[in-house]
Amino acid sequence: MANSYVVSVPATTANIGPGFDCLGAALTRYNRFTFTPLTGAEPLQITVTGAEHERVATDASNLAYVAFSQFFAHIQQPVPPVRLQIKLGLPLARGLGSSSTAIVGGILGANALADQVLSPAELAQLATAIEGHPDNVVPALLGGCRLATANEAGDGMICEVPWQAAIIPIVAIPAFEISTAKARQVLPQHYSRADAVYTLGHLGLLMQALATGNGDWLATALGDRIHEPYRKTLIPGYEAVSQAARQAGAYGVTISGAGPTLLALGSPAQAAAIAQAMTITWQQQGIDVVDACPLAIDTTGATVTAVDA
Repeated sequence: MANSYVVSVPATTANIGPGFDCLGAALTRYNRFTFTPLTGAEPLQITVTGAEHERVATDASNLAYVAFSQFFAHIQQPVPPVRLQIKLGLPLARGLGSSSTAIVGGILGANALADQVLSPAELAQLATAIEGHPDNVVPALLGGCRLATANEAGDGMICEVPWQAAIIPIVAIPAFEISTAKARQVLPQHYSRADAVYTLGHLGLLMQALATGNGDWLATALGDRIHEPYRKTLIPGYEAVSQAARQAGAYGVTISGAGPTLLALGSPAQAAAIAQAMTITWQQQGIDVVDACPLAIDTTGATVTAVDA
């Protein structure tokens, strides 16, 4: 019996204030994808379990399978028949990188079946090409907090950003969705020089704040003028929840990815109180909360484990 490969991919929080489309961090929640070669005539079998499983496609349009297929197109080999089993641990369309887990899971499963023909750098480049931007897929693949950009030739450049363990990421996930497409539609086509300089300065400060754990710097560094002022209008209760988190001890609050999940950064001693304050405040706004909890930075990234089929 051929081996199966289990790919575990962490959630991600992207942008992190001023790091629009280039900064992201892996978090300790996971989607899991199991790939098993098929030997019969049937080319594809997909099963999905977990919350919201009924919303995930079980045909060739499934995003993990699309990425799986694009991997084999990239290496110019035929797509092998496969059984794909997906176990969901992340909510969909909430700004925690669920689509990026599918892309990373798909290409890592394909790479395992193809005897590891692509390096981590090549996998990161392929994942970015499929996703369109690197801020989620790169930390999902490699773990940690990552700044990703490209050189003049278009080759990906990835920098690991130190993240002090004393800075705790707290996510509050509301019971409504915002599509990435809608979140991009609200963004302007052009920005002023003042807004660009503001965001550049805050991104530089954020790098130092994360590396040193300086809470005063963090309180300022999460400021942004590229996406946050526009996207927060799509999130009912944003201002009240952000204020409640800060009053409970958060250094600052920002939108996770395209939203609507909010990311607060706080100390270990205050993390639980921050999560509770965000939950209560959203509920006072008439909005249910799927989950609100302190997490940690996943420093490993996606893993691939061979198991007996």
